Parts: sequence; C-alpha cells; structure tokens
Amino acid sequence: METILNILVGGASFYIGGMLLSGVKMKSFFQCIIVALMVGFLDFTLGTILKIVTLGILSLGIFTWFLNAILIQVADWFLPGFEVKNFWWALGLAAVVSIAGGILGSIV
Repeated sequence: METILNILVGGASFYIGGMLLSGVKMKSFFQCIIVALMVGFLDFTLGTILKIVTLGILSLGIFTWFLNAILIQVADWFLPGFEVKNFWWALGLAAVVSIAGGILGSIV
C-alpha cells in the first residue's frame, strides 16, 4: 500500500510541476504517474551508477538536484507525450517535484 501511495505522490508532484511550469508538457495525470515511475527506475539504475562514479566530487545535495534534472531529460527522450523544453526547465521541474513531493509526502 505504501508503494502505491509513493507512486501517486510522485505522479501528483509531476502533475503540479507540469501545471506550474510552461516549459513542461504532459498529457494527463496517468502520464505523470508513468513519468514518475520512469524517473524512479532511471534513478535506481543510472542514478545509482552516477552517484557511485562521482562520489566525493560534488556536494551531494546540489548534485542530486542536477542528477534528477538529467534523469528527467532522459525520461523526456523515452516517453511520448512528456515534453521538457530544455535542461533549465528540467532543473525547475526537479525542484518543483522535490518540494511538492516533500509536502505531499508529509501530508499523506
């Protein structure tokens, strides 16, 4: 049950980001859930590898923010119906998703 709630919170966070940022386009809430799953999968695989490779090079907080933006860009390449104009919009989306996810996660 907790996993389903986490997926819904992630989808809602991406939905909020898509509503707030004009450089991010998503078709529906279901699309937002798919994006959340894809970014989560990419973070689990590619993100883990990148964190290990760059261990100790950059500050973990800022690097994680940039890494999430990169993973959002990768998800944009793979998922039709999800569009992020450029890296700066992805960076903004990563910030909004992080903040909205923290707030929604604490409420749920």
